[in-house]
Amino acid sequence: MAGKGRGLGVAAVVVGLVGVLLGLGGLAYGRGFGGSVVSSDSMRPTYRPGDRIVFERVDGREVRAGDVVLFSDPDRYGFDALVMGRVVGVGGDRVACCAGSGADARVTVDGEPLEEPYLKGGEAVGGLNMPSYDVRVPEGRLFLLGDHRANARDSRFFLDDQGGTVPVSAVRGRVLDDFTVPTVIGTAIVFAVVLVLVGVGLGIAAVVVRRRARAAVPPPPPWMMRV
Repeated sequence: MAGKGRGLGVAAVVVGLVGVLLGLGGLAYGRGFGGSVVSSDSMRPTYRPGDRIVFERVDGREVRAGDVVLFSDPDRYGFDALVMGRVVGVGGDRVACCAGSGADARVTVDGEPLEEPYLKGGEAVGGLNMPSYDVRVPEGRLFLLGDHRANARDSRFFLDDQGGTVPVSAVRGRVLDDFTVPTVIGTAIVFAVVLVLVGVGLGIAAVVVRRRARAAVPPPPPWMMRV
C-alpha cells in the first residue's frame, strides 16, 4: 500500500510538471499571435465586417507583397485602432496605376501588371474620380491598398505624404489564413491544463493511499512497548 502511494506521488509530480512546462511553453509561444474582428468594409470580399481574424506579430521588415497586415498610424487616421491593408509595394518597388482602362485596368509593380484575384468586382482603380499615381516606395516603407478599392482609405489618399506609404515600424501583425499554428497552441494549452489537473488528482490519491496505509498498520503488542 505504501509503495502504491509513493508511485502515485511520483506520477503526480511527473504529470503535473509536464503540464506546467507545456502550458508555459504554449503561453510563451502564443504571445506571438493575436486576434481581432474586422470592423470596416475596405478588405471585402476577402474579409468582411464582423469576421474574426488571427494575426502573427511580426516585424514589418518581414512582410512581403501580397501579405495582409494590421498597422497603426494615428497621425494619419486620427485614431489608435488597427487598420488593415494589403501590401502592394515594399521598399524599392515602383507602384503605379494604372495599365489599361476600364475593367482591364491593372496596378503595376515595376512595370508589370499585378494579378489581383482578391479584388471586389475585379476593380483595381476604385472609381472614376480616383487620381492616377506613380510611387517609388522608399526603403523601410510599404504601399498598402484595400481589396475593396472603391471603399478603402488607403495609400492612394495620402500621396502627398511620402507617396502614401507607411513605415514598416507601423506594422503590428500579419493576418493568417492558415489557423494551424494558433489551433495547435490552443490545444496544447488545454492539454496542459488537463495534465495539471490529473497531476493534482494523482497527488490527492497518493496522500489518501498513504493515510490509509498508516491507519492499517496495527499497534505494537504491549510486551514490545517500553515502560
